[in-house]
Amino acid sequence: MTSAELAQKYGLVRNSGEKLLLVVLDGLGGMSHPITGLTELETAYTPTMDLLAAQGACGLIDPIKRGLVPGSGLAHLSLFGYDTFKYPIGRGSIAAYGIGFDMQDSDVAVRVNFCTAAEDGTITDRRAGRIPTDTCRALCERLDTITLSGNIDVFVKPVREHRAVVIFRGSGLTAEAKDTDPGAVGSKPLPLWDDAGGSRPPIVQAAEEFQNKAWQILKEQNPANAVVMRGFATKPKLPSMNNCYGLNAACIAVYPDYKGICRMVGMEIVDVKGETIADEFKTLAAVWKDHDFVFLHVKKTDSYGEDGDFDAKVGVIEDADRVLAQAMDLSPDVMVVTGDHSTPAQMASHSAHPVPILYWGQWVRPDLVEHFGETECGVGSLGRFDGSAMMLEALAYTGRLDKFGA
Repeated sequence: MTSAELAQKYGLVRNSGEKLLLVVLDGLGGMSHPITGLTELETAYTPTMDLLAAQGACGLIDPIKRGLVPGSGLAHLSLFGYDTFKYPIGRGSIAAYGIGFDMQDSDVAVRVNFCTAAEDGTITDRRAGRIPTDTCRALCERLDTITLSGNIDVFVKPVREHRAVVIFRGSGLTAEAKDTDPGAVGSKPLPLWDDAGGSRPPIVQAAEEFQNKAWQILKEQNPANAVVMRGFATKPKLPSMNNCYGLNAACIAVYPDYKGICRMVGMEIVDVKGETIADEFKTLAAVWKDHDFVFLHVKKTDSYGEDGDFDAKVGVIEDADRVLAQAMDLSPDVMVVTGDHSTPAQMASHSAHPVPILYWGQWVRPDLVEHFGETECGVGSLGRFDGSAMMLEALAYTGRLDKFGA
């Protein structure tokens, strides 16, 4: 049973008045460099995280389950204490919620990537050179004029850079369509439906009509002359963090997807003025007094990991460490620092490696870990556990859980 289910089912939550800060460095976990033998985190100069680790307790988490390679959306949902197998939210709904789109029960949302395709339809760049968001916005305005048959409405909205979201609205729509994104260059888009699998659902027909019309509209564009789709999803139905934990929770994030996950679980989405880690921590200082729980998300650790740039990922970790010292001035009662998954630069992708985690606070019993990194956290007192248990332990350290049982 996950943190959210335990806290809600057994009425364990109480208000101690203590405040919790969760800092997630996306894709934090890494692998040893072939020359130095150190991961990105172990290579980085992190005096603040090392101090927190030395004064706190450390371990390793498997964000969802041991051996699974987590997607960021479900990994965050798990960190917030939700059962990702009970609430299998889709990428499309995450994107829609991320931009604040008001999904209806009759909607099916899907993430769209603007991409570059050769004349024969082969994908040559899945991200169209990471086009600027302004370009994405202009292209979405053109695609938003598409009309579909069968009394199905379609909405096309920009997300960020090459990413957009398409929402199909109509009676009887389901999320049965398959992804067309092949996941690699050198391949053509995948079919939306296995024709051997019976009659084609209405969403497949709608998505196919949309994709064909979108390619026709975009064919003269460069580099974003095509689209691929992934993550068809209906409107999620999740209990709020306030209902589960009694927390007045806030989200500080720059990338829309993480705002989407947080909006699904009822967090207040705080507007960040700027794009940098320093801007995020400045925002934290401004809203800290108004919330019991603040989640702060750092994205670039994952971005550089996916780009295979070991040194740049190290640099982001060091940037985060410098501004993390400012968070100590806010006097949080408990602080948790971790990642949502590993993105080793050597692999340039998400991986199943466990992720370092530290808890710091007055009632956290320190262990022998002195430096925050994969190797030392592997022998920390917290051991290795599933990410869905993270919130329960954090709540315990803030005194927000009553005794379980007689």
